[in-house]
Amino acid sequence: MARYLKRGRDAAAIVEDDARVRATVEGILADIAERGDAAVRELSVKFDGWNRRDYRLTDAEIRDCLAALTRRELDDIRFAQAQVRRFAEAQRAALRDVEIETLPGVVLGHKNIPVGSIGSYVPGGKYPMVASAHMSVVTAKVAGVGSIVTCAPPYQGKPAAAIVAAQHLAGADVIYCLGGVQAVGAMALGTETIAKVDMLVGPGNAYVAEAKRQLFGRVGIDLFAGPTETLVIADDTVDAEMCATDLLGQAEHGPTSPAVLLTTSESLARATIAEVERLLAILPTAPIARRAWEDCGEVIVCEDDAEMVREADRIASEHVQVMTRDPEYFLANMRNYGALFLGPRTNVAYGDKVIGTNHTLPTKRAARYTGGLWVGKFLKTVTYQRVLTDEASAMVGEYCSRLCMLEGFVAHAEQANLRVRRYGGRNIPYATAAE
Repeated sequence: MARYLKRGRDAAAIVEDDARVRATVEGILADIAERGDAAVRELSVKFDGWNRRDYRLTDAEIRDCLAALTRRELDDIRFAQAQVRRFAEAQRAALRDVEIETLPGVVLGHKNIPVGSIGSYVPGGKYPMVASAHMSVVTAKVAGVGSIVTCAPPYQGKPAAAIVAAQHLAGADVIYCLGGVQAVGAMALGTETIAKVDMLVGPGNAYVAEAKRQLFGRVGIDLFAGPTETLVIADDTVDAEMCATDLLGQAEHGPTSPAVLLTTSESLARATIAEVERLLAILPTAPIARRAWEDCGEVIVCEDDAEMVREADRIASEHVQVMTRDPEYFLANMRNYGALFLGPRTNVAYGDKVIGTNHTLPTKRAARYTGGLWVGKFLKTVTYQRVLTDEASAMVGEYCSRLCMLEGFVAHAEQANLRVRRYGGRNIPYATAAE
């Protein structure tokens, strides 16, 4: 039976926090819907200290951001985007249109049609999250999305040069310097100067994630991607430094980021707790990482690999780092995760920044029912049908008529009866089932 050596915050306190976030976001979105640009500007000033007549960046401002980066920095961004593009292209190639003749004269098919427009949110209030631009914009481009709008908050009082460069190089059509709920609300609801989009994508803090949840239906969303989560699964083949480093590597995202260790080794568990404390004494981002570890960190000792799989599937973490004798066992048996990182040679930072898989992943146990952002999220798989012969229409019509009457849908049945009369030569009275 799994034993906790360290637990995170009480679940009731988390529910309380969620309720506060929900109420705050509801008020902000209502204000944007009612007052448009005026509300967006007030919110931007209030939360980001950022006031402009127009939050869209000009071509000159974009060029200035590109010029602010070194050649090496631009090359690094291009390298990361090339990896994301290469993997996205392979995913797109796996999605094919289908057409099949299921019965003589009856043709069914589906097409994969790109979403018309998306709004991509790139977080950047605490850290300029350059990689989020690659993950959404490059992937949407590969999918064939027609219009890509991006928003990112100002960083240290001005547009974040690296984010803007990444958005531009990835192929964004319109770039706004605008953050938080006001950004996703403006893109989803539309204002006098910001056009509505069909779909919102990209990670964000708890407020941005909640805004996307509340806006779902009025626009599409990729998934609920809130504060980052990490789960390290380890046994005695790995050391405490590796485990602690991988836990804190994600805890520094923010104070509400869960970092969990699952292990079959109690000695490794205790050594990792001690190593976390040692690293927190020297880590520059320790003020954030420490709070995340103290409030949301957990250490769980399991009996064997099978129990670790069960616990991991219960937790359904966004990121899962597996460092055991047999990482492939977890690939074969785990079901609930955003992304797996198999073996000590890889790690979550690779996935976050450069290796090519998408880093926008499900959080808050959403991995039980969805995967992360990928090309397929930007495609609508829509069906069509074609009936080629009179005989086929009349034959299907007879079945359809009887099934409609079984449900009591008389007018539905008449749609089928009309075809039976017209194409099958059967004299079926109006609004009765075919015999």
